[in-house]
Amino acid sequence: MIDWQLIADNRELLVEGMLYSLKLTGTAMLGGIVIGCLLALARLSSFKPLSLFAAFYVNLFRSVPLVLVIFWFYFLIPYFGFQIGPDKSVFITFTLFEAAYYSEIIRAGIQSISRGQVSAAYALGLTYPQTMRYILLPQAFRNMLPVLLTQTVVLFQDTSLVTIIGIKDFMGSNVVVASNNSAMTEMYTFAALAYFCVCFPVSLMLKRLHKRIAVIR
Repeated sequence: MIDWQLIADNRELLVEGMLYSLKLTGTAMLGGIVIGCLLALARLSSFKPLSLFAAFYVNLFRSVPLVLVIFWFYFLIPYFGFQIGPDKSVFITFTLFEAAYYSEIIRAGIQSISRGQVSAAYALGLTYPQTMRYILLPQAFRNMLPVLLTQTVVLFQDTSLVTIIGIKDFMGSNVVVASNNSAMTEMYTFAALAYFCVCFPVSLMLKRLHKRIAVIR
């Protein structure tokens, strides 16, 4: 049974933790999509060194666990003389890590557009950047929007990993309350319910969105 009075007594800490998790999610999503878009364009580039670099970046981050990347930035970066602190560390970590996943989603979205449209754009005199900006990317983002948002839901869940370096996100706040009040079962159950209440409705909305986009296509 959940002790709701315990939760009410610690509501400020829990709300601050949830806001931190949402802020981290939003920042990593926006930054990840921007960097991911650049990586996707680089991978599709005919300039081989740029394409190889983007492929190496994406494969590197997709091949290692997120918790290991968190440790990399938190423990190893200071050895190179950069004192960025835990907060900046996790924002950088999540942005760079998620960029690799968003990149693959964006690349697949671009490649889903008919090559005939590219040929038609070139025939009209559009340059490669203009073709991407006005023809391919608007259609690609519409097609891949549900997948991008689904990845963002996964990102929100993954923010709980920052607890391991002592940051008081939503999960970290629950850990603090649980430890201070010897209420492990109650607080972890409450945390699970809270994550479910945030993620499940969003997942249902994404299914609806996916169906609408499928009809438009």
